Amino acid sequence: MKEFSRRRFIQSSLVGVAGLTLQPWSKALAMGANDTIRIGFIGLGQQAMNLLNGFSKIRGVEIVAGADVYGIKRERFELKVNEFYKSRNEKVDVKTYKDYRAIIDRKDIDAVVIATPDHWHALIAIDACNAGKDIYQEKPITYTIKESILVAAAVRRNNIIFATGSQQRSDSNYQHAVNMVHREEIGKLKKVNAFVGPGPAVYDLPEEQIPAGLDWKQWLGPMPYVHYNSKLNPPITINPPTKETFWARWRYYKGFGGGFTCDWGAHNFDIGQWGLKKDHSGPVEVIPPGYKDTKFLTYVYDSGITMTNEAYDEKNTRGVKFWGEDGWIEVSRGSIAASDPSLLPEKGEVEAGLYEKSSGHLENFINAVRARIDPIVPVEIGQRTAACSILGNVAYELNRPVAWSPEEQYFINDSEAEKFYHREYENGYKL
Repeated sequence: MKEFSRRRFIQSSLVGVAGLTLQPWSKALAMGANDTIRIGFIGLGQQAMNLLNGFSKIRGVEIVAGADVYGIKRERFELKVNEFYKSRNEKVDVKTYKDYRAIIDRKDIDAVVIATPDHWHALIAIDACNAGKDIYQEKPITYTIKESILVAAAVRRNNIIFATGSQQRSDSNYQHAVNMVHREEIGKLKKVNAFVGPGPAVYDLPEEQIPAGLDWKQWLGPMPYVHYNSKLNPPITINPPTKETFWARWRYYKGFGGGFTCDWGAHNFDIGQWGLKKDHSGPVEVIPPGYKDTKFLTYVYDSGITMTNEAYDEKNTRGVKFWGEDGWIEVSRGSIAASDPSLLPEKGEVEAGLYEKSSGHLENFINAVRARIDPIVPVEIGQRTAACSILGNVAYELNRPVAWSPEEQYFINDSEAEKFYHREYENGYKL
């Protein structure tokens, strides 16, 4: 992994510079008239519907396939895509599958969008890499640290364009804030607050009947068997059309996801590490709250600077605040503030990102596919952010500090922590 980081550093750094100049690549790169990119979606839940809305707006993109283990989601996807192309008087042959490998095997598909639960990310991504498909993958990019490293290796080995769904990096508010930090407009950086919320809880939801049309065994995939609850798979209807009324809660339970530590860490810890210039590195120690005088989950970097899972206001805003010797700047979705007005962008210059409902971050991926260059959040950054977030949960589990080598990407003399580096796959699946 060290070699991947060295080899990709210059190219990825140029991506960062492009972001910090507030010049979206989607406007900088020309799009050819006939170079249509055909996309297949893997995982057709609520986030996939948001991404479908964004990708369908991009000129030169065709949505041609979807895969999900739940029949009603396949039906919804097919209806939505067909309705969209019908409204444009376009004819696109859209097919859906229960098994994602049917999409991977199709030679006419150029790229895949992976929006499944986290425990499936690595298997699907590596299969897609080996099949030569470019990838837009939801965050966090994997469930375990070992998975993230192997996905990054597969991306580079197969010359894949890989974009991480950390959309905040395409928001000019966040770009401006990090730019101010890197230019030391707030003075030398002293500390960072990056509030994400708590870690995962023990799965304690009651058992419910598995709905018709859902292959629960295939949904679990490499996981050990656990009982079904509808909170893990929010109900939807086709007639009348009713979409999910809440986010699927598998992400908040141990065994399924990494809690808010990984779900929102993939956003705010990501921005924190960007400001710290640690995109290709990571912390050297992670300290859980309650250990001695530590009040918040704390990441310690080799510079001595700390990043804490700590809210910077009474509203518990999920945002990032950079503290410097001469001032501060804080940023969240739709908001930016600073200790001095001169640190803020000019009025009207910065707009709040709409994330999944807009196309900016997604256009960046499509343009990167066409130009064969890294997108704004390439796989190495997604990998480092995922590792950072997962390390927080390891510290929670052990209830003590964890020493980490960002160079070797491994724990330092800690056999207990090593148990969380990866988990064995079950049901015949292999990584």
